[in-house]
Amino acid sequence: SYLIHRWLIGLLRRIDVRFIYVFAYVFVVPPCLFRPGFKFIYRFFRLRFRQSPFKAFWNTYLNHCIFAQAVIDKFAMYAGKKFDVQIEGYDHFLRLASQKEGFVQLSSHMGNYEIAGYTLEAETKRFNAIVFLGEKESVMENRNKMFAHTNIRMIPIRQDMSHLFEIDQALSDGEILSIPGDRIWGSQKVLNAVFLGKEACFPMGPFTVAAMRGLEVLAVNVMKESSKCYRIYVTPLDYDKQASRRVQTDQLLHNYVAELERLLALYPTQWYNYFDFWKDE
Repeated sequence: SYLIHRWLIGLLRRIDVRFIYVFAYVFVVPPCLFRPGFKFIYRFFRLRFRQSPFKAFWNTYLNHCIFAQAVIDKFAMYAGKKFDVQIEGYDHFLRLASQKEGFVQLSSHMGNYEIAGYTLEAETKRFNAIVFLGEKESVMENRNKMFAHTNIRMIPIRQDMSHLFEIDQALSDGEILSIPGDRIWGSQKVLNAVFLGKEACFPMGPFTVAAMRGLEVLAVNVMKESSKCYRIYVTPLDYDKQASRRVQTDQLLHNYVAELERLLALYPTQWYNYFDFWKDE
């Protein structure tokens, strides 16, 4: 796969990204429709959005196509391609970036969040992004190259939990912590919330990290608008810092879920959690 990634980057330096999109639609996406993830996304449209079988099937196909675009776009950026990026709520990010205290930026597995790493930069604060250690070597290598001249550090999630010390130090130093709020990385500590009409589990860690320190929290999602355009949504997640820890985490989760629901109403085909998120029967 390393050689394939290098070949794809080289190819994208020479041709329009849309040619690779079409190749993916025809040769890559159809086989994926026979994998378990298809069933879970199909249920997502059928049960969460109450769509007819035909519409749910079609949107499941579109979902896989747009996810393929998001993956290809990452390699296009590694190849030096540029995308038009529009930002809603940029003033919220700039305000927190100018303060002495650190803050937490919650992402999700929607759209193409990695675009935010190349766009939302704070000159005076280091940006610490939590990443999954199991990602491909070529992906990590290219991220390191892209971030070489920026104030960004990646913190891999490790089995020995040593990443927790790096997170604590980053926040103590007044830096930015970027962490997904919709994926449980093997931890049994979860929070429950009604999401799109049914209860689902969310990781406790991202919300507790913010509440323990009384930090400001932003929800940041990057949604694909067209083949060459993305829109970044920066939304503050307010909570009562004087309330009990449980109330604080519940308020943060409630506001985070509300933001996910708002964006999924606008971009329903850009949900990329390919597992049984709601544990549907």
